Amino acid sequence: MANSIAVLQKDITDQISGKLSELEQSGLQLPSNYNAQNALKSAFFKLQTVKAGKNQGYKPALEVCSKASIANSLLDMVTQGLSPAKTQCYFVVYGNELQLQRSYFGTQAVLKRLTGVEDIWANVIFEGDDFDYEIKDGRERLVKHDTHFTNRDNPIQGVYAVVKTEDDEILTVMTKKEIDASWSQAKTNGVQDKFPAEMAKRTVINRAAKNFINTSDDSDLLVDSINRTTEAEYENDTKRKEAEPVQEETTASLLEELNQDEPKDSEQIQEDEPEISQEAQELLNKAEKQAKRKEAEQIEVAKDDEQGELFKGRTIDPNE
Repeated sequence: MANSIAVLQKDITDQISGKLSELEQSGLQLPSNYNAQNALKSAFFKLQTVKAGKNQGYKPALEVCSKASIANSLLDMVTQGLSPAKTQCYFVVYGNELQLQRSYFGTQAVLKRLTGVEDIWANVIFEGDDFDYEIKDGRERLVKHDTHFTNRDNPIQGVYAVVKTEDDEILTVMTKKEIDASWSQAKTNGVQDKFPAEMAKRTVINRAAKNFINTSDDSDLLVDSINRTTEAEYENDTKRKEAEPVQEETTASLLEELNQDEPKDSEQIQEDEPEISQEAQELLNKAEKQAKRKEAEQIEVAKDDEQGELFKGRTIDPNE
């Protein structure tokens, strides 16, 4: 396993390094203190700890994910000048695809690379805070935000971000209802439940970034990579989603259908497993065969797509 990871790392790193040189010749400028090779090494070290979900048996991401998706995620990482070692980004497995996601710090770092941006920050508005803003000259302006330490234990009322430029401060405000609406579109929401304040700041920072980035004069290569990473976090019905556990769902639905008319005794505790009728067993066997056939078809599709999808949309020839 270790040997195969080393081979994969060298192969992908060489291809990304070659592509990065082309992008730099096309106008992409990386931060002066950014070392892409070190960032890639850090990313592969981090990837060895990333696991797929329950449906895939918690297998390592490098074993489950396609080479194309791994390469594309790492290319987006270096294009944006991010590093996992600085907790600016992390990797998430969706089906057989690896996707890059920026942290709160990562989006801050990316925005500061844009022309004219001096700083960016975000604050949460808690119940009990005295928050006010106004619209002046067609723009939202922060008037005041007074809070108290104990308010941090109160429910979240909203959140705002400020992008400070050379001659202005651009305010973006979101209510709790708007935050929840954004989170409802996310592919996962477990982390929002655990760290709502930090994730609320991350959400408004991303919105502020989108509003500012799409009106900036910076490199299209950088802007495209930033937007792609942001959009990857949200559901898109036109994209292929993670394969569902066909066997488990089919088995459960069949048993429910067979037993729905049987009387229930809430006071009786049955210690032994109930016997399954011949009809139920035949249906279960049929469901298992269908699940195995579907799984085999998905594997074949993944194999056929992998080479052609490598660096798709990033002007890289997969045969290079």
